[in-house]
Amino acid sequence: MAPEKEGQPKQEKHKKIGQLLLEKGLINDHQLEQALEEQKLTGKLLGRIFVDMGLVKEDDILQILGARSGYSVVKLKDIKITKEILDKVPASVAKIYTVLPIGIEGNQLTIAIADPLNVTAFDDLRFTLGMNIKGMVASDVEIKEEIQRYYGSEGETIQDVLGVFGEKMELLPIGEAVTDISTLQELASRAPVIKLLNMILLQGVKEKASDIHFEPFEQDYRIRYRVDGVLYEVARPPKNLSLGLSSRIKVMANLDIAERRLPQDGRIMITIEGKSVDLRISTLPTIFGESVVMRVLDRTIVSLSIDDIGMLDDTKKKIRNLIQKPNGIILATGPTGCGKTTTLYGCMREINKIEYKVITTEDPVEYDLKGIIQVPINAKVGLTFAASLRHILRQDPDIIMVGEIRDAETAQIAIQASLTGHLVFSTIHTNDAAGTITRLVDMNVEPFLVTSTLEAVLAQRLVRKICEYCKEEYTPEPEILADLGMDPEAAKGKKFHRGAGCVKCNNSGYKGRTGIYEFLVLNDKIRALVLERAHVALIKEAAIQGGMKTLLADGLEKVFLSITTLEEVLKEAQTAIL
Repeated sequence: MAPEKEGQPKQEKHKKIGQLLLEKGLINDHQLEQALEEQKLTGKLLGRIFVDMGLVKEDDILQILGARSGYSVVKLKDIKITKEILDKVPASVAKIYTVLPIGIEGNQLTIAIADPLNVTAFDDLRFTLGMNIKGMVASDVEIKEEIQRYYGSEGETIQDVLGVFGEKMELLPIGEAVTDISTLQELASRAPVIKLLNMILLQGVKEKASDIHFEPFEQDYRIRYRVDGVLYEVARPPKNLSLGLSSRIKVMANLDIAERRLPQDGRIMITIEGKSVDLRISTLPTIFGESVVMRVLDRTIVSLSIDDIGMLDDTKKKIRNLIQKPNGIILATGPTGCGKTTTLYGCMREINKIEYKVITTEDPVEYDLKGIIQVPINAKVGLTFAASLRHILRQDPDIIMVGEIRDAETAQIAIQASLTGHLVFSTIHTNDAAGTITRLVDMNVEPFLVTSTLEAVLAQRLVRKICEYCKEEYTPEPEILADLGMDPEAAKGKKFHRGAGCVKCNNSGYKGRTGIYEFLVLNDKIRALVLERAHVALIKEAAIQGGMKTLLADGLEKVFLSITTLEEVLKEAQTAIL
């Protein structure tokens, strides 16, 4: 922990930078709110946001941080750093914690750090480097510049770390049932375990992984990333590292480190390369140890705006018109992980105004939205979607978002909320937009209630985008055109592109993802069919006649715009073809 300066008021140490700036009259309440909102979206340090907004000078922030932590402020350009000092901190460690070694005396290493009250960083560095750590405060921009100057593109890989530590780890035997908490904590704090996990997280965030999987098997231990919806293996550490890694993750997520018989869920907030990253942790006991999955929520790569999720202009226009209605239900549908919640967040942000009260109930709450009351579901204590929704209606809301309609009870309450003058957003699991209507009827919602309340259904999928660095034109095989229902003659005038594969995209030909959409707006003809309990095919046909663009049609338009490939559309829009 940072030492206190003599005469420094104890309570000031624990005040946040925004409060200290307020007290000094450098910012006002409105500016603080703006900065906090940007921090939620970008994950930047709050001090850096104030500087970028032009509200305070860099030196003011550094002096306040120094006074708050008890550390001196340093200008890195005035310091010469020797190779001996640099060698004490590997490039990967410097980058993940955004620190720079600037001095050494005996077993004490002095580092420059932009967030001097990041106690976790100091503890991890002590364990990883095996040295006492002293801090000095410096600008985050200057630290990053100096890291780039001194280390360049140098950086360890997961394989490098395993090569150094893998065979030297003297952990407990794999089959031994370790339940002693102190032993597990000691395992979790070993330098090789911390360093390996840091490398896994650093590389995962760099590669924009949405999930990181730690999977135990009988003879080995596998680590995989899910990038752009596809899993690929990145490392196979020795099996005897599995207990240390799972214990380390549990310590970070404040889970019961000794409980390995029951699943657990937790959350880790961590800063990687100066970015705030939210990790949702799920552990699951298996016959060969605990399987751990981390959902990576990196605010800097997720756009909560309907302008940035791949919607075509006509779809965006229809949605913007509908979300201005005073009441009704708008549903997003599709498989898990297709971006439904992100789309609804975008809608929430569009209509979140001071004159409206907006409440959401989610499992879990993924991103904090300013000005919106968000309720996390907790089934363990009886707070289900249905129970939460009942109480939300007593809070006098104007707009409600229900994370998911899972059962008839939740559907009925959502219907009643719409009938009593609320605009309701929710998600549901069906294959396409028309199927959502029949799904509600199957949940014993009366057809007349569906037609009275349901305004629209948005079905969506995520498709991988062609890598811009290796994009090339090609002629598709006739077979895939036939699978997509395209006439080869009609395709002759079209241009098709794909990724050849390069370093930027891990030779996959794809980089990033975008959405394809099917937006069904209920009209009089569709409502009449619903009242007749018509087959889903008739409802879909009527929607197409009314101007609905199917998932397949929307996907093909993005193919012709050179955004994605025929193969991706075929894979994700098969239900639209059948």
